[in-house]
This record gives sequence, C-alpha cells and structure tokens, in this order.
Amino acid sequence: MIVKIILVYIRNYLQHSDKKVVFISSIFCALLIFLNYHFQPDQALIKNSSFGIKLLFRAGVFMVAFGIPVLIQRKFSAPRIPLPPSFYLLFFIAVFLFAFKYHFRFHLSFAANADINEIWNKMLYWPFLLLIMSITLYAVRGWFLKEETAWGTRNTIANWKPYWLMLVFMIPLVTLAATQPDFREVYPKLGQLSTTGNLKEIPGWQAILFELSYGSDFITIELFFRGFLVIGFARWLGKDAILPVAIFYCSIHFGKPLGECISSYFGGILLGIVVYNTRSIWGGLLVHLGIAWMMEGAGILLR
Repeated sequence: MIVKIILVYIRNYLQHSDKKVVFISSIFCALLIFLNYHFQPDQALIKNSSFGIKLLFRAGVFMVAFGIPVLIQRKFSAPRIPLPPSFYLLFFIAVFLFAFKYHFRFHLSFAANADINEIWNKMLYWPFLLLIMSITLYAVRGWFLKEETAWGTRNTIANWKPYWLMLVFMIPLVTLAATQPDFREVYPKLGQLSTTGNLKEIPGWQAILFELSYGSDFITIELFFRGFLVIGFARWLGKDAILPVAIFYCSIHFGKPLGECISSYFGGILLGIVVYNTRSIWGGLLVHLGIAWMMEGAGILLR
C-alpha cells in the first residue's frame, strides 16, 4: 500500500509539472555535467587556490546550478508571484553555506605521531560538519521560518518497507557501477586510513568508526537538501522547488564517477518528491545512507 502511495506521489508530480520546464531544466543539468567533466575546472582553475577563492568559485557554481532552474521555473510557470527578500537571503545563505561545507578542512593535533593525527582528523571531519550545519540551519529556522517543521526531522515514517525495497533495487545498479574504473579510483573511502592502499592494515575499530563518521555526512546532506531546501523553499516555490534542488544536488557530485553524478540528478528528484509529500527526511536518509555503505562495501570487495 505504501509503495503505491509513493508511486502516486511520483505520478502526481509528473502530471502537474510543466513538461517544458522539466525538459529545459534537464538539458541545463546535462550541460553543466558535460562542462564539468570536459573542462574539469577544479583541476584547471582552483586546485591550488586559497580557501577564499575556492569558496567563491564553488558558491558561484551552486548559484548557477540552483538559481538558473528557479529562473526557468518562473519564466514558464504561472502565476509568477513576486518572491520576498527573505527568499533571496536564504538562497545566498544556502549556496555559501554548502560551498563552505564543500571546501572546509581542519587539522588538529592529538599526538606526536602524524599518522594518528591524520586518522583522527579524518574521522572527526564529517561529524564536525554535521554539527556546524545543524546549528546553522536551526538558527536560520529560528530567525526566518519559525513555523517550519524542523526541516523534516520531527515527522516520522509510518512504514519503512518501500525504502528497503528501493535499496534492494539499487543493488544491481551499484554492482554495475563498481565495475567502472572511475568507481575504483574513489571507493572505498575507507582507503583514506591506509597509507599503502592495503585495507588489511586498518584495525577493525578504526574501520567501524570511519564508516560511522562517513555516514554522518549523509545526515548533513539530507538535512540540507531535502530538509532545508525542498521543505524550506517549498514555502515559496511549492513542488517547483524539487527540480532546482535536484540540479543543485547533482552539482555537488561533480568530480565523482560520472555515473554517480548523473544518477544523483534522478535520485535527487525522487527523494525530493517523497520528502515534499511526507515532510520527513528519514526515509530518504535510509536510502541515501544505504547506497553509500553499499558503495563502500563494493569498493572494499574490489580491493
């Protein structure tokens, strides 16, 4: 029954969306993907730049990826109600906040051994960013959108079965992706704990802590994209927030394996539709986290 409800969500979205807007936005997303993978601006422009330059460059990419689809929606959709100043303020907060998250790095010293310091820095990195993102987003909610339902964290999921079925459906797709050379260059992330590339030298407790830390990054992503952006910006854009957020979400995958980047666009639309209707991020988090750990598992098996 719940699976049918989700299918109804998807059908209703497709039926009530402007086909011209969906087509133009999808072509725009494809163009962004082509430009990124063809010209590789990260390597050509900002690889050795300062944090400030990287922040401005990334915020510019996110402004284009998020802002142009909003303009496309408003160009072809009616009626076009004027957007308030708070929309534009939150728009700039969103792109600069995630640009900060994208490029921020830190290095803390816990011991005289440099390798030990490196390991703990990597395992603390993602939980620290989750803390910063959570504090910022809840502060923003308190200042601007007090009536919003905590970015989708308070509403619960009545039935988890369809989300588990989505994960089962993803198993052959992850398996196929794992056969590609660019996948093996990126996964498993656990390999970051090894200086030689030999996963057997990583103690079990470190591997578990690392994967839990890595998993916390997906809480950050779901809270930001599906909670803050889809639920928050639906206040002004309604269901039309889903497509621009999906393209923004796709843009954070630039530099990852091409198949993963392309699929993130469609995954972003699907998760956006579900969250828009359920007003809860937890089902999407289960799917996203499950896929991430499946990709880790596939990468570990390949090693």
